Amino acid sequence: MIRVLIVDDHAIVRGGFRQFVADEPDMCVAAEASTGDETIRLVREQAFDVVMLDIAMPDKNGVDTLRVIKQVRPGQNVLILSGFPESQYAINLLRAGASGYLNKDCEPEDIIRAIRAVARGHRYLSETVVDALADGLDRPDAGKPHEQLSGREFQIFCKLAAGQIPTDIADELHLSVKTVSTYRARVLEKMRLANNADLTYYAIKNGLIQ
Repeated sequence: MIRVLIVDDHAIVRGGFRQFVADEPDMCVAAEASTGDETIRLVREQAFDVVMLDIAMPDKNGVDTLRVIKQVRPGQNVLILSGFPESQYAINLLRAGASGYLNKDCEPEDIIRAIRAVARGHRYLSETVVDALADGLDRPDAGKPHEQLSGREFQIFCKLAAGQIPTDIADELHLSVKTVSTYRARVLEKMRLANNADLTYYAIKNGLIQ
C-alpha cells in the first residue's frame, strides 16, 4: 500500500486529491496537512511513501518546506503539485530534491501515474519539464536566469522577491544576516539584476509569485 501525505492549504483541493487516491486499490491517504510546519511535523513522526506538496502556502512555502523535509528525511519522496507553471519552478525544485513536479491542471491519471513512479523511487517528469531539460542540454545558455541558482540561492531569491528583508530571512532560516547578504549578492550577480525591485519584477513577470 502506497502511503500518501497530501499537503495543500485549500480543503477542497485536498478533498479532490484524496478522492483520486482513494479510488486506487494500492494507495491510501495516510495524512493531510494545510501548512508547511504541519507537514514537517508529520514527516518527522511518520513514514510516507509520497508527500504531495503544494508550493503556495501561508506560513512556510513549498520551497522552504521541501528543503526541511530533505534534511529531516533525506530519502523522502516528494511530488510537487502546484498551480505555478512547470516551466517556471520545476527545474529548481527537482534540483532541490523533489522527485517530480506536476501542474494542478493535469489529468487525474497523470497524478496517479506520478505517485506510483515516485513511490518506486523514480523521477516523474512531464513533457514540459523534459523539453526544458533537453533545451538546457542542447543550449546551455538557453535556460532562464533563476534556473541557474543553487537550491539555497533560489530559496532566498523567492523570499527577497516577495519583499522580505535580509534580517527576517536570516531569522527564519537560522542564518546570519551577513550570510543572507552574501547569497543576495550571488543571486543578483547570476541573474544580472541590480536590486530587490528587479528581483520582484522578474518574479512577477515570470509567474514565480502572484
